[in-house]
Amino acid sequence: MRLARATMIACVVAATPALAQTTPPAPSAAIAEDFKPSSLNQPGQAYPQVNSQGYVRFRVTAPDAKAVRVSLGLGGRGGTVLTKAADGSWTGTSEGPLDEGFHYYHLTVDGGTFNDPGTLNFYGSTRWESGIEIPARDADFYAVKDVPHGRVEQILFASPSTRTHRRAFVYTPPGYDAADDKRYPVLYLQHGWGEDETAWSNQGHANLIMDNLIAARKARPFIIVMTYGMTNDVRPGSPGGLASFDITPFRTVLIDELIPYVDRHYRTQADAPHRAMAGLSMGGFETKLIAPKNLDTFGAIGLLSGGTIAPEDVAAAPGYKDKVRLTFVSYGSRELEGGRTRGGPGRPSTDPRANAEALKRAGLNSVFYVSPDTGHEFLSWRRSLYQMAPLLFRDR
Repeated sequence: MRLARATMIACVVAATPALAQTTPPAPSAAIAEDFKPSSLNQPGQAYPQVNSQGYVRFRVTAPDAKAVRVSLGLGGRGGTVLTKAADGSWTGTSEGPLDEGFHYYHLTVDGGTFNDPGTLNFYGSTRWESGIEIPARDADFYAVKDVPHGRVEQILFASPSTRTHRRAFVYTPPGYDAADDKRYPVLYLQHGWGEDETAWSNQGHANLIMDNLIAARKARPFIIVMTYGMTNDVRPGSPGGLASFDITPFRTVLIDELIPYVDRHYRTQADAPHRAMAGLSMGGFETKLIAPKNLDTFGAIGLLSGGTIAPEDVAAAPGYKDKVRLTFVSYGSRELEGGRTRGGPGRPSTDPRANAEALKRAGLNSVFYVSPDTGHEFLSWRRSLYQMAPLLFRDR
């Protein structure tokens, strides 16, 4: 247990939601002046803006401020410093282009931390952060399309073990309400460190990914349940606090409280072959600590930038080979190259690709996916869900 907890701590430290990994432009590279408002801006707000190369331009009005900086900087080296104009506005452009996809950021104004009033907020880094989206070339798979849409609804379920009512969000696929007798498999999908149960819908677009896959008949319709994975009062900046993290209370919430609630209130196929657990970063490590020890509950396992399943893990989980129908592991390519996004984990300590191949040679349904040109960030995890979902709940 001590070793498992140490591994968990390493992941938790790594799983602080990533900002951006940027690639320094060539000294002679010209910045294209085709900036457009970010798709995540507040209604009617012109800034921040993104250009076709992935640069970001910020503009903030703070006439009495002495210094304004944006946390979304080149490699995390001090961020983007804004320059004050005569009208009291502060403007600046990122030093380099940013990776495609979603990124958190915030403002530092005279030493204080603030969100950008021009953009929407997303829960990450254990607080509501500003968010920006760099258009991705492959964004079609999570785009809003003219297809039947499922529904994401909030539920509150009793948790006697924590003496509270806890919250979860449930995605039901298109047609769920009309199909009175049909029952569905369920994926329990966990967020990363510093995020909460809103992350997979808001930042990850899990519902849109599923809507599009189902419309294209690439994935079987299933329910997704997303809940808060923290049951300990820990702080990310305190090693002592992280050392106190214990997976047991969340295991109780998930196995003994949430799953029974979902099976009572939704038309589920309430058995292990039709129930999966997966998560990104810290959520992946939660999955690794819980699912292999509860193979009568979960029949598929997904770790998205959240560790690896090695042959020794299978050997330590009696029945794994016979009961687990899918072992899915994924990473962003930059993570495997040893590159770091700010807050990201860098290269895994063991080779997840080699482990996945070893499981495959041993006769397991083991799949390893690498998201191209991304690090520890949401585009990696959106792509990972897109790749994993069609593999879930297939008939043998």
